[in-house]
Parts: sequence; structure tokens; C-alpha cells
Amino acid sequence: QVQLVESGGGLVQAGESLRLSCAASGRIFSDNAMGWYRQVPGKQRELVATITSGGNTNYADSLKGRFTISRDNAKNTVYLQMNSLKPEDTDVYYCIFYEIATRLRYWGQGTQVTVSS
Repeated sequence: QVQLVESGGGLVQAGESLRLSCAASGRIFSDNAMGWYRQVPGKQRELVATITSGGNTNYADSLKGRFTISRDNAKNTVYLQMNSLKPEDTDVYYCIFYEIATRLRYWGQGTQVTVSS
């Protein structure tokens, strides 16, 4: 089992920045990927960005250039730097931990990001 604890969400104005963090604990296999998805109630959860333990990243095309994902493998923590935030970025952001060997996925509880215009 893997437990995920997210932090960093909140209320900001358009154009401002936020940084989300997600720390994983428990049974951590070294070959994994971590990342972020987001979801508005009633809609499907969508990819924001992921990063493997080897540092390979994948972003939603619409977010490239504004959002940056990074990780600290020693701390089993992934970060999402969100710049130039827009009201349409308002969502619940969910951390994901993906075990590559077992294909198991673990989700965080979600953190609310609200961007006012």
C-alpha cells in the first residue's frame, strides 16, 4: 500500500502561482511514476502531468509552458508548479502514484485549487 498526502492548494487570483506537493509513503517501489490529474465535479478526471522516477515527464498539451512537474526521489515527493493561473484551472487536483511493475495506481484525497478572475 502507498499513502499520498497532498498540500498546497488554495485560492489565488488570475495570473498568480501555486505549488502543489504530494508525499508518498508506505511500500515504495523504486520504478514508479507520480503525477497530477484534475477533475471538476461531473466531468472525467484529466491528466495534468506525470513524471517517472527516472525523470521522464508528460504534460497535458494545453498546460505546457505554464505548469512544471518535478520530484525529489529521496523524499518520494512530487511537485507541481503552476504559473499564470487562469480561472479555468479551478479544479480539484489529485496526486497519483503508479507502480510500473504491478500497474497499481494510488490516488491522493485531492486538493482544491480555485482561481478567481
